[in-house]
Amino acid sequence: MFASIQQIILLLISSVVMITVFKHLKLPPMIAYFSVGLIFGPYALAYLPDNESSRHIAEFGIVFLMFSIGLEFSLPKLNSMRGILFGLGGAQVAITLLFTVLFSRLVGLDFYAAFIIGSALTMSSTAIVSKILMERIDLNSRHGRLSIGILLFQDIALIPIIILIQAFGSEISGLTAIIGTTILKVSILLVILFWLGKPVMNFWFGMVARQKSRELFVLNVLMITMIFAYLTEYAGLSYALGAFLAGMLISETRYRYQVESDISSFRDILLGLFFISIGMMLNLSVFIEYFSIIFLVFVGFVLFKATLIACLTKIFKYELGVGIRTGIILSQAGEFSFVILALGMEQELISGEVLQIILSVCLLSMMLAPIIIPYNGRIARYISKNYQRNNNQNIQKIDEVGKDMKDHVILCGYGRSGQFLARFLKEEGISYIAIDMDANRVNDASNAGDIVMFGDASRRLVLNAAGLNRAKAVVIAYADDRASTKVLQVIRESNPDLPVIIRTLDETSISQLQKDGASEVVPEILEGSLMLASHALVTLGVPLPRVIKRIRSFREERYKMFRGYFKGVTDISNDFTSQEQLQLHSVEIKEGFIVLGRELSSLPLGDFSLEIQHLRRPNMLEDIEPRPDIKLSIGDIIVLLGLPGDLVLFEKYIMNGK
Repeated sequence: MFASIQQIILLLISSVVMITVFKHLKLPPMIAYFSVGLIFGPYALAYLPDNESSRHIAEFGIVFLMFSIGLEFSLPKLNSMRGILFGLGGAQVAITLLFTVLFSRLVGLDFYAAFIIGSALTMSSTAIVSKILMERIDLNSRHGRLSIGILLFQDIALIPIIILIQAFGSEISGLTAIIGTTILKVSILLVILFWLGKPVMNFWFGMVARQKSRELFVLNVLMITMIFAYLTEYAGLSYALGAFLAGMLISETRYRYQVESDISSFRDILLGLFFISIGMMLNLSVFIEYFSIIFLVFVGFVLFKATLIACLTKIFKYELGVGIRTGIILSQAGEFSFVILALGMEQELISGEVLQIILSVCLLSMMLAPIIIPYNGRIARYISKNYQRNNNQNIQKIDEVGKDMKDHVILCGYGRSGQFLARFLKEEGISYIAIDMDANRVNDASNAGDIVMFGDASRRLVLNAAGLNRAKAVVIAYADDRASTKVLQVIRESNPDLPVIIRTLDETSISQLQKDGASEVVPEILEGSLMLASHALVTLGVPLPRVIKRIRSFREERYKMFRGYFKGVTDISNDFTSQEQLQLHSVEIKEGFIVLGRELSSLPLGDFSLEIQHLRRPNMLEDIEPRPDIKLSIGDIIVLLGLPGDLVLFEKYIMNGK
């Protein structure tokens, strides 16, 4: 037992140190876990045991990784991206798999090993790519959307791949029988689950949520996931399929976001163990011995995958430069590559030097990805002169429209909000120029006569071409705070006094955006509440001038009245999307409370970053203004405003002083 404790402490210390180092080097944490497994594994220091129990623990990481994929699997999302998803994504997976299998067979490998290698090299890293695209605010760019679409199809393709590998390792003879039996089992399972699963899941999760116990909710998620994993494995399929189906069913309920939040830390720890186990598989002596072969395979793999994706993108009528950028972004292996390799080794379908070579190639490609992906634009412009010219042409087109404009409005983003604003500006005779990254939207709107140009509003050249120095105002019309901040920084560097109006989702980012230089911040949810209130008051007979005056005063006070809300069961899906939202919480003062008889001024509200909104007393219809000299009595109800965690801590304090 002491040895086990020593191993756990060693894993924790080494993981913390390695993750810190790799974060500093801007490499993903999974590489740090690989390194820990490599250093302390059986092929190096041999301090960590490579036994059955440790592998079982690591498999939990795969289960919850697949569960997370299931949560992201939504039919509306798939439908909106079906062209990219099933066209471009399907072609990439099919051609990569086919070519790799044929090449592996030519060098003397059997079909099963070739299939596992092809499947592993087909995958790209969702974790690395999505993180880098998010940091660079490229998710909504053309190459960003293409990359995410292909990654999503790879995630979907993983399920039948895992099922087939599981079937290959079974005792069923004949490939046709394997595939036929697998398809039949999956079909029966899907019919049963989609017929009964959704209504049952909604009912069950609703019943659990009404208990208002976070621990019970988490335990319920773990229970559902493990039951599904067990049932699919018992049916002769992969446990990963069961976890995926569990996630997919839960995604159709209103508890999806809470589930995702609750399991994230738990999942990440288990995934860390899984990647440590993968690192333990890597034999450093084999890596050194076969380094030349590994390097050649690595270079060939990266170039082939990047070239294939670039060519396919061009075939699907996208710009070559966009294809090159997409190919570079997806040229690495992914975390699912290791899942496939681990499963292949478990089924005894691949082993020895071949496994070590492919494992090393996958690892090298993932280590290279964070270094090369940020330069995808430069590489594309260097390779494709057309892409460079097109970029310059886009800026020239914007300049041609914007050079004669003065006292106009620059609209960043031309979605629904941007288009509605443009119509108001047109009605008032105010000139504008809109900038958007959606080529289809730009083409349609331009053909309809709208003044909208293709470009990235976060680039100084684009804004200058749109007449930034001559503009009367800039409106950022997309509710993406990170992207808005990037545009705002560019504007303030050259024009600190220009009015900039920013759209945001709620009150969470108002203060920060104003600090960054926003003139006005318009929160959608609060403005929607104001409109709802105004219509309701007019309907109830309140004079219109009075309603307008009241609404104006609320805005002038920066929505002070709307700060915070009382959360309920119906808000459960949103509570965990942002833990930084202010909430209201009422607490009744009871016998034995430590604050009984104390003045409000004596309460350490500042220590908890809270405010008292108002005070209610028994048998009093009106709220009392919370004056500092008021003493708390039994039955008093204080309404607090603050963050959820602070509210919980303060409620404990007023009960027992701790």
